[in-house]
Amino acid sequence: MKMVIFPLGCLLVIVSSYILGQSSHPILMLFMGILLVASIWGERRYPAFRVIQWLILGAFHYFSQLNWCNMLYYMLILSTIQNKLKVIETLPISMLLMLQYTVIRLFYVSVMDTYSLLVSVFDLITSVVIVVLYHTSMNSEAEKRRLREKNQFLTLHDPLTGLLNYEGYMEVLHKTMEEERSFLLVLLNVHNFSGYKKASGDPWCSVITGTGSMITNQFPEAYGISRYAGDRFAIVLPQIDHIEERLSSLFNELQGLEISYSISLYPRLSQTLQQFMTVAEDQLLQQQRSQWIKNEEELFRSERLRAVGELAAGMAHEIRNPLTAIRGFLQLSRGQAFNIAPWYEVIMSEVTRVTDLTGEFLQFSKPQVNHMKPEKLAQCLERVMSLTESDAASRGHRITLDMKDESVSVNMDRDKIVQVLINLIRNAFEAMPDPGEVRMDMLKEGDRVLISVSDTGSGIPESSLSSIFNPFFTTKEEGTGLGLALCQKIVQDHNGKITVQSEPGTGSTFTLCLPVESN
Repeated sequence: MKMVIFPLGCLLVIVSSYILGQSSHPILMLFMGILLVASIWGERRYPAFRVIQWLILGAFHYFSQLNWCNMLYYMLILSTIQNKLKVIETLPISMLLMLQYTVIRLFYVSVMDTYSLLVSVFDLITSVVIVVLYHTSMNSEAEKRRLREKNQFLTLHDPLTGLLNYEGYMEVLHKTMEEERSFLLVLLNVHNFSGYKKASGDPWCSVITGTGSMITNQFPEAYGISRYAGDRFAIVLPQIDHIEERLSSLFNELQGLEISYSISLYPRLSQTLQQFMTVAEDQLLQQQRSQWIKNEEELFRSERLRAVGELAAGMAHEIRNPLTAIRGFLQLSRGQAFNIAPWYEVIMSEVTRVTDLTGEFLQFSKPQVNHMKPEKLAQCLERVMSLTESDAASRGHRITLDMKDESVSVNMDRDKIVQVLINLIRNAFEAMPDPGEVRMDMLKEGDRVLISVSDTGSGIPESSLSSIFNPFFTTKEEGTGLGLALCQKIVQDHNGKITVQSEPGTGSTFTLCLPVESN
């Protein structure tokens, strides 16, 4: 634009000055016009021309003696300041050029009057206005351009990591497919962003941005890298060798994160993008499922080992106490020619305690023989009553039974259910230091039956309620802590559950919930 307008402007000034008879040196005017146009055309190749253009323009103006040269001055001002951003940098340049124009114009005006001075002032003000308007316009356009670029970036990029979002990711896939290039699509799914380095205080967002940076550094040749759906990354790559090794190197850098991934090659898997995406996502889903199953198996194994460890520790503790007592009594017997008569009863009681403890432990830990069959629950409860009434009378307690429906049948091992209820009733007897009452109730609710054992004893502290079914947990001085754990196991073997409600000082209620046998 500048290379066209400047020559046209110079030609207009030359012709006008010649026709109007303004120039006293037309040859010099023509020479300076040609030199000015040549400096404009050659400034890209010879930047030194830019330094002397204002001098050439001044000479051309002087020899043409035409005020129309102000157009050329304005054009030179705009071309000089176009790469400068601040008004304070461009205003002095424009003022100097317009001052040059004013001085030269005053040399050839015939009359120096107020009007001429006002015109000079107006020219200087005009140059200032042009510069300000130019900068205002350029800054406005630059701001619009920045906003467009920012909006375009946000449309296609994830604001947190700077990577492509899903829309940008799909655009890269479409573009790569349109170029008929084969490529690899690597999908990564991070399962534990929220818990990563939780103890060290690393915020969630810094982990995500760090992960994105590591992926970008590992695959600089990628056509595009995207983060979408929160914890998923997609990498579009040219066909490269040793992709598994590079992924392993990336995973080593991302220690602490649990990652599933899939690698898909286009167009080997499918010819359309939709089919290709479906296959790639399905591969990732299958690996996630395999990883989940593996984690569940590992968790189950860890829980089982922990339970075995707790049982072994509890068993060792319970057996060690009576064995320590037996050992002490045997050591005492050495001083009396190994006569154990004084301690015989105590030793035998400790041996019995070990035997009972071992029996309960074996009963708790070994698989139970299945003797289940449909039986009337009323008969089972009546048997429990007959076995516990004498014990209740000897302790001064009263025991009652209330059955709402005597026809209820349950698929059960009757001896095991009797064992559970007797254990609960004896625990109720021991929880009542003074004569009290134990109630056993049976109530059918839909396809299940509820059997509750209630007492008026001292109750269970709230802090112990969550632990009473744990093996070896007991509040009794001589208890093994396996009774309630065994009860819970038997009920669970019957596809039921056992719960407890207790209020200290008022009493406790244990409830068995068993499925009813359908007729």
